[in-house]
Amino acid sequence: MKRTHLPLNALRVFDAAARHLSFTRAADELAVTPAAVGQQIRALEDVLGVVLFRRTSKGLEMTEEAGAGLAALRTGFLHFEDAVQAMQAGQSSQVLTIAAPREFFAAWLAPRLAAFRAANPKVRYVIVDGEMTDFTEANLDLAVRWTDGPGDLEGLAIGSPEWVEIGRGDWIAWPGDPDPAGRENAPDGAASGAGAAEDGKPLIVVADAGQAVAAANAGLGRARVPALLAQGLVGGEIDGAKALPCRRGYWLLAPRPQWRQQKVRDLVAALTGES
Repeated sequence: MKRTHLPLNALRVFDAAARHLSFTRAADELAVTPAAVGQQIRALEDVLGVVLFRRTSKGLEMTEEAGAGLAALRTGFLHFEDAVQAMQAGQSSQVLTIAAPREFFAAWLAPRLAAFRAANPKVRYVIVDGEMTDFTEANLDLAVRWTDGPGDLEGLAIGSPEWVEIGRGDWIAWPGDPDPAGRENAPDGAASGAGAAEDGKPLIVVADAGQAVAAANAGLGRARVPALLAQGLVGGEIDGAKALPCRRGYWLLAPRPQWRQQKVRDLVAALTGES
């Protein structure tokens, strides 16, 4: 018989009935009705072409055919249990591989990972830089990305998607800002924002939001950056700057299989305040 055709559920019912020599007690163990146990046994007898139990004046008895296969069946179930435990042990590995933008790791993620590890001292981290790191190639468990939603992945938002403007002077552009020339911040009737050249391009361009924060703090100009990031890097109320809603936000992302891992669920619960 092919493995794909093995009646595993019926075999599990047969094992319980053989141990108890009672459909009623087997049903109690399996949380089903005695009728359901009888149906599974009859279906298994039809598949195997043998009689497995007979009712006598003394109660339920196994046939010789049933007894001949019982030891091997129970050995098989023990192997199943070993396989399940081995797979669970692999899933419960305490190593978490996480990809996150460098600036977000410094401002927000690192202290929270430290707190989680203080409560779970066996946890080990492998931190990978880069928002677009491939899950398969890097063997990631979880990623943090600045995006407008989870896309093809499963995800949870971190905080609220909000901007905040920091600094003064020329506009500082970075790739995550949808208005890199600062036009939304320009005076009425202006063709481009303050700090933009005649061709509309920004005068100051940096690689990411973290550099934008650093540039603004150094007095190079002003930038619009994620509020969550600015609060972590600058602190306080950020000179009274008002946070405004934006389309993008920070998300915890992973393919669906990764979310089944207990270690990932525990960490996400801690990071999102759901633990």
